[in-house]
Amino acid sequence: MLKNNRTFSSFSANDIPRAKQFYAETLGLEVEEQMGGLALHLGAGADTFVYPKDDHVPATFTVLNFLVDDIDAAVDGLIEAGVAFERYEGEIETDEKGIARGPGGGPAIAWFKDPAGNILSVLQQ
Repeated sequence: MLKNNRTFSSFSANDIPRAKQFYAETLGLEVEEQMGGLALHLGAGADTFVYPKDDHVPATFTVLNFLVDDIDAAVDGLIEAGVAFERYEGEIETDEKGIARGPGGGPAIAWFKDPAGNILSVLQQ
């Protein structure tokens, strides 16, 4: 019934100007202000909408994943741009750069947060 409709995902932020600066300048995404929020124009024609929410609570799960060819290069570039990566110990272990290298047989992945505290990741294809 909905398989041919255009779709997009969304999540909230408590400071849209700060989010715009982060997504446009730090991550280098094409960002467009729409309906009081932000349309993030991602690769391959995908879009995500960031909407304002005064009582925003950061997501406790990954809201946006960026597939990369070389996770070390991506992490190094993001660190250079001022991004801090999350560190995990226990079931999922990250190395000194913040990369979990194939947890549970999965891809190498590194998590970081946007200014609203939402969790994002880069993961190697």
